[in-house]
Amino acid sequence: MTATTSAPKVTATPPPRATPSSITEVTRDEASLRRFLHGLPGVDQVGVEQRAAGLGTRSIKKAAKLWAIDTAISMVDLTTLEGADTHGKVRALCAKAKRPDPDHPDTPQVAAVCVYPDMVATAVEALQGTGISVASVATGFPSGRTSREIKLADVKIAVDAGADEIDMVIDRGAFLEGRYAQVFEEIQAIKAACGETHLKVILETGELATYDNVRRASWLALLAGGDFIKTSTGKVSPAATLPVTHVMLQAVHDWHHQTGELRGVKPAGGIRTTKDAIKYLVAVHEVAGGQWLTPHLFRFGASSLLNDLVLQRRTQADGHYSGPDYVTVD
Repeated sequence: MTATTSAPKVTATPPPRATPSSITEVTRDEASLRRFLHGLPGVDQVGVEQRAAGLGTRSIKKAAKLWAIDTAISMVDLTTLEGADTHGKVRALCAKAKRPDPDHPDTPQVAAVCVYPDMVATAVEALQGTGISVASVATGFPSGRTSREIKLADVKIAVDAGADEIDMVIDRGAFLEGRYAQVFEEIQAIKAACGETHLKVILETGELATYDNVRRASWLALLAGGDFIKTSTGKVSPAATLPVTHVMLQAVHDWHHQTGELRGVKPAGGIRTTKDAIKYLVAVHEVAGGQWLTPHLFRFGASSLLNDLVLQRRTQADGHYSGPDYVTVD
């Protein structure tokens, strides 16, 4: 990605070793988890916010911008998570996922459609043969305030219906009270219930209050086996922010450095414009690395974002702005 401005560099002490052979030792009990998580280097709040702001000023030239728009479209988890969701609405969303811009059939498909567990079967049927994943929120989304038995049953409903991905929420109350082993064991149990289904772990960063807590929660989710770490449910403000996403991208980068394993990041909530999406792509490239610029390792949890991406793609392709009347608006 081509840039015309530079951002301030932020250096950090590498985190303690977390190789596969040492994970059992690190996670064997509450005291071990606490020592590890509180031994992580603190986040420089001023530094991370300055770096996020600096990367946000990068100028993307025309050819790179079209590439960035197509890449962002391919990373969208097109989402509907409302009490008024109907089977018809989900089918319509799946149609949009397959053909985001019917007048421009070369527009990429999105990565996934995300729905409640009772709508998974409808989405699976509508997306059969497309390669688009079906994701489902579970575990008492969005609060997570229910028993583990119900959370596991929630996951089973979605997995049995054919979900490719599960987006779970952590127990933020347990985390904030320092009951790290409880959160760790619950993520592990959900991961086991997922089987081959990928697990995204929602931290709800807007409720974690500090960047240090975001870093600890990120590492806790990675240690427990989360395939992705996700910022938010989209139901709490603030949701995704660039500085928080920087902290999470650094966590997966460091995890890869320590273990050789690639894990993903998904910012969700509040990302509505192409300009915002490109800022996140720049952050991915600069903080985690270019190999994360794929839907396998980075996603946008969004609904209205796709509309603006399609409009801006038309502008790049046709040379003029089409306006919102020319695309479907959710």
